[in-house]
Amino acid sequence: MDTAFEAFCEAGLWPGLGRTNASRLAAAHINGPDDVNADALASVEGVSATKAKQLVKSFEDARPRLAVAELLFAASLPLRPAFGAVDLLGRDAASLLTDDPWRLLAVPGVEVREADRFALAILEERPGKDDPRRGRALTTWALTRAARDGHTVMPIATLVAALAGVDAPDPLQAIAAAVDDGEVVEFESADTDGGGDSEYDGKEVGLLRYAVAEETVAEGIMRLTATATPLASEVDATGVVDELDPAQRAAVEAVADHGVTVLHGGPGTGKSRTVAAVVELARKRGKRIALAAPTGRAAKRLEELTGEPASTLHRLLGAQGRTGEFLRGETWPLDADVVVVDEASMLDVELAAALLGACPDATHLLLVGDPAQLPSIGAGRVLGDVLDSGAVPATELTILHRQAEGGSIARLASAVRQGELPAVDDPTREVVVVPADGSGDAARRVVQLVTDSIPRALAISPEDVQVVTPVHRGAAGTIALNAALKEQLNPGHGAVGGFDVGDRVVATANHVDEGFANGEIGLVVGADDGILQIDFGAGPVPVTAKLRIDIVHGWALTVHRAQGSEWPAIVVALPPEASGMLSRPLVYTALTRAQRHLSIVHACGSALARGVREVGARPRRTRLGALLRDG
Repeated sequence: MDTAFEAFCEAGLWPGLGRTNASRLAAAHINGPDDVNADALASVEGVSATKAKQLVKSFEDARPRLAVAELLFAASLPLRPAFGAVDLLGRDAASLLTDDPWRLLAVPGVEVREADRFALAILEERPGKDDPRRGRALTTWALTRAARDGHTVMPIATLVAALAGVDAPDPLQAIAAAVDDGEVVEFESADTDGGGDSEYDGKEVGLLRYAVAEETVAEGIMRLTATATPLASEVDATGVVDELDPAQRAAVEAVADHGVTVLHGGPGTGKSRTVAAVVELARKRGKRIALAAPTGRAAKRLEELTGEPASTLHRLLGAQGRTGEFLRGETWPLDADVVVVDEASMLDVELAAALLGACPDATHLLLVGDPAQLPSIGAGRVLGDVLDSGAVPATELTILHRQAEGGSIARLASAVRQGELPAVDDPTREVVVVPADGSGDAARRVVQLVTDSIPRALAISPEDVQVVTPVHRGAAGTIALNAALKEQLNPGHGAVGGFDVGDRVVATANHVDEGFANGEIGLVVGADDGILQIDFGAGPVPVTAKLRIDIVHGWALTVHRAQGSEWPAIVVALPPEASGMLSRPLVYTALTRAQRHLSIVHACGSALARGVREVGARPRRTRLGALLRDG
């Protein structure tokens, strides 16, 4: 590309333009920002007058990205970070980056060498590696990377080693610069291992955002515990627990008596039945009820189970796009006396903080989940920390009740939960293991199961079959499987942005104001004039080109993406590429997505049994447990 403007257009930073139109701009004498106007754009082949006006507006909206792109272009760097830079830093991103080029490191995907190169190109005076701005940015970058692995804090000794590894001349000085800036906080550690270095023993640091979130969760739990009053003096007298086993009955009584409680256990142990009893108790006592779950399918399941409206947690809290902000909070709390949140293992610490902050005094909050599943994608281990702290009443259900409708799945899942992988011999064909020879063979068998074997043998429509796999790449990863399944189930050339009417899709980010939330599965019901109409379960939602970047095909999902939802039939693909990432929580989470039928396409040899037997949850370093224990 000869100019930053050309590169900007080619990189897709101008919403709605597209590669084809970008290649035609020069022929219409549009060679720079000053040439952009409705008349000139209307002269581009294939662009109508209406489209030209839309492009002018989208270009004006994208000017901050162009300003960042010009800086990146001058440094001979890819322009992809321009999107993220404006999202993170706002419309003044270019000015902020000119003053402190290492702020570019806050954009996901930017490497240290790229930020250093950017700084050398932007700053008039050649900076040194000991520049305080660099040290500050490297510290927050390292802590952000740790947060992506779930950690909310890091021992100083570990952070010093990480900073030395990216050529920070004085790691302690870099940490001090970040602490002085206010983005990073230093704490006394809950333990004293300190990474084994006595100089730093007992010290750890974390990003301010996670420190505030963990403190908000701890304070919220203690507040609700202190302000709650009993829902019923005699739960037995209400009749809602008559058909429950002793543990289930104890769980209902705990919810009635305490501000915050936890109900946990594996599939088939009666969590749903217990939740229904809690809701019935609240209903009989005339209490306002709010039901929520992290995913749309889990919320729908709650609604069907209890007969009460349920929503995603983001909808309940009034999430504001991708900002991480919520309408509901201390100044506008939830209108509920009893709040039930299902699939609580998926709660990261910031979402949990938003939830606790929105619960008014005296609310009864019930967290329902399965700590054996994968932890949250975001930082923290809220459910695990709450359980380990012993700060609130918790009831574990262990008796398998679900036999007729889920016996084999529940028994297999229960064994995996304990670190065992028994041989499957199921004449009912509720659970079927399909051996495969490599990724290609696994992919073929997955497609055959979804499109032919399961519908024909079990009368389960392909619409009710979901594929889950641990990986994105490879023949049996989500990308290739979605392409193969689309070819069989809904062939088409992708009329709008690669999508056709009839495609199954999934949202990968929250756009609650626009009608969909992260993880919701939808069906494309319209595609015209660059806009998709997608039904996420409550009627068609228009999805423009700007929002389309957060929509992908959804016949095959990663295990993490599928968590929190269940389908009548699940096909789990385990290709050789997944061998190194198999763990007990991942396999357990995959298996427990199935309601009536589970097919396991197994191509990873002994790695599956080894992962279930030996690889538990990866430890996460957090402060929440200590905050709850200390009161």
